[in-house]
Amino acid sequence: MHHRTVGDLMTRDVVRARRDMPFKEIVRLLAENHVTAVPVVDELDRPIGLVSEADLLRKSSDQTDLSGLTPIPHPEAWERAKAEGARAEEVMSAPCVCARPEWTVVEAARLMAVHDVKRLPVVDEADHLQGIVSRGDLLRIFLRGDDAIHDEITEDVLRTTLGPAAADVTAEVLEGQVRLGGSVETKTLIPVIERLCQSVDGVVSVSQHIVSRSEDSPGSAAGR
Repeated sequence: MHHRTVGDLMTRDVVRARRDMPFKEIVRLLAENHVTAVPVVDELDRPIGLVSEADLLRKSSDQTDLSGLTPIPHPEAWERAKAEGARAEEVMSAPCVCARPEWTVVEAARLMAVHDVKRLPVVDEADHLQGIVSRGDLLRIFLRGDDAIHDEITEDVLRTTLGPAAADVTAEVLEGQVRLGGSVETKTLIPVIERLCQSVDGVVSVSQHIVSRSEDSPGSAAGR
């Protein structure tokens, strides 16, 4: 099976900000490139942070409301410091959480979830910026067609990987949802087939209705 990697899905032409880029230039950079965040890089093109619209909006939120109509909680010290920042390195969110091009979609998605971020700069072994991957990029694997998913399950999983043991297993795919049927010799093979099918790119869910022709037991040939 071939899994698409972060390197396959990432945007390679990355808009970036230098650490000393002035505040207004960052705003202009985002607007002109129709993006909501950019990595901030050092002199060696290594990401040191990420500056987003949310970071920049702290500047506006820190302004005094002359009308006095809007009750605003007193900002934390770090929020005030970012609101007073005038350069990229002063307003960015750091440290920068990065991914590697060879990572799988699962690895990248887990890292995003753990750190609660929407995008990951992608770096090589020397930490040089290679691209950027977003949540939307990772979701692109679910645009894969049912026919392609069915072919991979049938050819790669059932025939090539499992061989004769799964010769009587069938697969149907509709909107990324896989329904497995048929039969296998031993019951222990069923969860293996299910896990392999779940790992195919573009699969949304797997339901299995496979029956075993013999029960595994300590005294059976399969259990020895």
